[in-house]
Amino acid sequence: MPDSRSFVQTSLQRIAALQSEDTAYFPAGLLPSYRKNPLVLGYRRPDTNIFFTAITVFALQQIRNRLSPALQKTVDEIIRNAVAHYPDFQNKDGLKTYNFYRTPKAGRPSGHFPNGRFLNRMEHFRLPDDADDTAMIYLTSHPSPEDLRWFKHKLTGHANLATRQVEDTFPEYINLRAYSTWFGKNMPVEFDVSVLCNLLFCILHHQLPLNEHDRDSFAFIRSVVEKGHYIREPFRCSHSYPRAPLILYHIAGLLAAFRPEPLEPIRSQLIRDAYQLLDDGLSVMDRVIVSTSLLQLSEKPPRIDVQVIPEKEIEEYSFFIAGMLTASQNPLLNRMAQSRLVRMDWTCEAHSRALLVEYLVYADAV
Repeated sequence: MPDSRSFVQTSLQRIAALQSEDTAYFPAGLLPSYRKNPLVLGYRRPDTNIFFTAITVFALQQIRNRLSPALQKTVDEIIRNAVAHYPDFQNKDGLKTYNFYRTPKAGRPSGHFPNGRFLNRMEHFRLPDDADDTAMIYLTSHPSPEDLRWFKHKLTGHANLATRQVEDTFPEYINLRAYSTWFGKNMPVEFDVSVLCNLLFCILHHQLPLNEHDRDSFAFIRSVVEKGHYIREPFRCSHSYPRAPLILYHIAGLLAAFRPEPLEPIRSQLIRDAYQLLDDGLSVMDRVIVSTSLLQLSEKPPRIDVQVIPEKEIEEYSFFIAGMLTASQNPLLNRMAQSRLVRMDWTCEAHSRALLVEYLVYADAV
């Protein structure tokens, strides 16, 4: 379809153009993203993080081989410029974990919640390294076998029941030895189904040996689908991606890529849930990712004309919706984390456009 190919080309060119900017907020190679809180009038800040750059690179890598040679070159250039920034977000002591924000090194202060007035001045809001960013960077770079073995051991050391027990989850899961989102010796254990999908994608992609923590992580993912938790209470299942379409997108991507045996029993339920979500009415960008999920699972959902999606819908789509207090060690603050008042929406036009490209690549293959 010529129009579709043209849209893919212009979308990739737009991503490259966004990346090429070199400003006080976004160095060349980093993809611009913004944090905002709709309940706080006028709160919107440029957010210098590695997360959106890494997940955009990941999305493009996944469909690169389905593109024309010319567009593959565009993708390769985007990736080459992006990964050059990864060291700025590496653990402050040189370990091979990564942070959402730039880490303090050689006189450079921590880069948490940049370009604001208050949060970046408060040590309380400085984030620990996390499994999600680390997995994405391991998936979009070339870690050595030694680094991968070290990473797997690191994950095991922070899994549930290694040193402490998860509290903020459904009661039936508190004894699962699944992986936690956060590194840092004093951090609470947190189960996030979408983060676990990214972690397991990384582990399976690099063909690392599986252990009880992997098995229990799969068990958590399978159960929240079987019991419908991710539909009814998405925040309790995924603090970082607290909407059912986002969770479904992560699970479907893992299932489609590797067909892991523990998740095969939920394939049909995921498909039913996806069609139900489409019937219930979603924002157009959420319809795109749910439809992509169905396409990856060999379904044929109704086609979406992405070329008529308003620019504002693309620019303002929030793929990552984080609770500022979920990383807190204070139980009271953790309970407050579900409030919209203390949750930030992150937006990234480049990543939204990558999601549209991903959708079209799969839709055109049907």
